Amino acid sequence: MAKIAPEYGDVSAPPPAHIAIIMDGNGRWAKARGLPRIAGHRKGAEAVRCAVESSVKYGVRYLTLFSFSSENWKRPLAEIDDLMGLLRRYLRSEIAELHRNGVCLRVIGERRHLGKDIVDLIEHCERQTAGNSTLDLILALSYGGRAELTSAMRQIGRKIESGELAAGRIDEDCVASHLDTIGIPEPDLLIRTGGEQRISNFLLWQLAYSEFVFLDAHWPDFSEDLFLDAIAEFNRRERRYGATGG
Repeated sequence: MAKIAPEYGDVSAPPPAHIAIIMDGNGRWAKARGLPRIAGHRKGAEAVRCAVESSVKYGVRYLTLFSFSSENWKRPLAEIDDLMGLLRRYLRSEIAELHRNGVCLRVIGERRHLGKDIVDLIEHCERQTAGNSTLDLILALSYGGRAELTSAMRQIGRKIESGELAAGRIDEDCVASHLDTIGIPEPDLLIRTGGEQRISNFLLWQLAYSEFVFLDAHWPDFSEDLFLDAIAEFNRRERRYGATGG
């Protein structure tokens, strides 16, 4: 595991255990260069590799990437087709490298909206990497935080109706156990690229106590240095979870 250089903050502090990233700005990156939007998405796929490799290098245990939101289905059909094509190529081309590096792949979101061949690829990749423990890579595909919470409430409601669960036993742990992210710790750090400062329906429950770092750089320009800058900012903050500071 690589050490973080002194210029990136407290080198004795461990990295965040779980980093979540909203990968924003592919289209704007392409527009600024007079390129079609798909060019930005292709370049963004290279930045995904950088984020994964940096997470492995510096000992981050969980990395969640907001890859395709439930709202993204409203985009033009041609762009959706391009994005699904990129996803197919990523799953086919990167799985061997992920497996060699000890990365466990997991996908959250509404798979019923994805093509059957993509679902088959996802399931194959998840099975192949299930025993890996260097890094858990969670891809949020066709994912929306409100839809996830609504699904959890439906599951809990059905258990109450059937008598399996008493309403009085519902607590935060109960809700969390019905989310897509069951078994995954909540993110310590959320990074959003592209200059916007919102969470866009991403991990609404899980981000309750996360630290947020917003970067002006568009996602295709994401680099190891920006990754370390975000970790350095995280390490400068005091996480109080509602308590008073020291």
